[in-house]
Amino acid sequence: MSVVIKEVKNRRDLRRFVLFPEKLYKDNKYYVPPIVFNEMDTLDPKSNPASSFSDSALYLAYKDGEIVGRVAAIVNRLANEQWQHNEVRFGWYDFIDDREVSAALMEKVYEFGRAHKMDSVVGPLGFTDFDPEGMLVEGYESLSTMALIYNHPYYKDHVEAMGFRKDVDWIEFKITIPEQLPDKFTRVSQMLMERSHYKIKHLTRSIIKKEGYAEKIFKIINETYKDLYNFTVLPQDLADKYVGFYLNLVDMRYISVIENEAGELVAFGIAMPSLARVLQKNRGKLFPFGWFPLVKSLFFKHDDGAELLLVGVKPEFRNSGVNSLIFADVYKNLNSLGVKWAETNAILETNTKNQSQFTLFEHEQKKRRRSYIKELEY
Repeated sequence: MSVVIKEVKNRRDLRRFVLFPEKLYKDNKYYVPPIVFNEMDTLDPKSNPASSFSDSALYLAYKDGEIVGRVAAIVNRLANEQWQHNEVRFGWYDFIDDREVSAALMEKVYEFGRAHKMDSVVGPLGFTDFDPEGMLVEGYESLSTMALIYNHPYYKDHVEAMGFRKDVDWIEFKITIPEQLPDKFTRVSQMLMERSHYKIKHLTRSIIKKEGYAEKIFKIINETYKDLYNFTVLPQDLADKYVGFYLNLVDMRYISVIENEAGELVAFGIAMPSLARVLQKNRGKLFPFGWFPLVKSLFFKHDDGAELLLVGVKPEFRNSGVNSLIFADVYKNLNSLGVKWAETNAILETNTKNQSQFTLFEHEQKKRRRSYIKELEY
């Protein structure tokens, strides 16, 4: 039977779209499911604030009456304007090892791009940089993380056979947390604290809410990442959706904040306990009982691993050494919490300055992921 593609039009089909990878990766010990309710909110235009500047459509592939693949087609108008290009994105691209299935899904992305007069197709990317992005091309036998995509090795062969080429790569590291910080970090930290009068701010949920730290952090994210690959500079009112989600989720002891003498936020670091194992166990579902092990792992019995989610430094402070101060505080906190290792978020392979921050620690590159691009034919 040939492949049938259907657009997602209701909540029932949306749930099928979100849950399809559960079947595809049922016996894979490295796949980590996302939090289901967050996926539903992200992919529903009624609840995703990115819909104010994005057009999108979701598609499911059926064969012999069974769901065998999915894809999202996205036009981020804000990013296209910012980067002065016309790209349609594909994301949430999953499929069985069947070239007919993967090609039929991608054809829907092409159709969506043509309807919006786009010039090229790029992905995997989400609505914004807070969504999972990049196809895994190395590191298939490493446990995934909550924040990033896992996919089968055959995905790469499918998209390259369609004529897609590399646009950019990201790499990820696993870092051993030392019992004692390298001397260089300690010396630089002490000097900065004494000479530049930086202060380490300890946040509570009350302080975050009363003093608007979600908005402050979000502003630095925009300033820090605005020149990186396909980053979307987002309106301030999206802080509650993105930064607010993580700040409400993480233990405050995993957040490091640096202020200058005037009380201005100049740098931050956000980490969180690794939730990979607990998400595998509850399959990303919090109800009716999945919330308990998740909360336990977040706030009471931490895993011995952590994820380094975000680090941001105001551009005018990048060469002041404050990077060392924020990393010193992050690692000190992780060490005090008994964390033995941490995985970085995806780092652009060209961002050697970021990568160099890990050279003083025992570290290993664990994964590589890729964004592909192809010109759209009319």
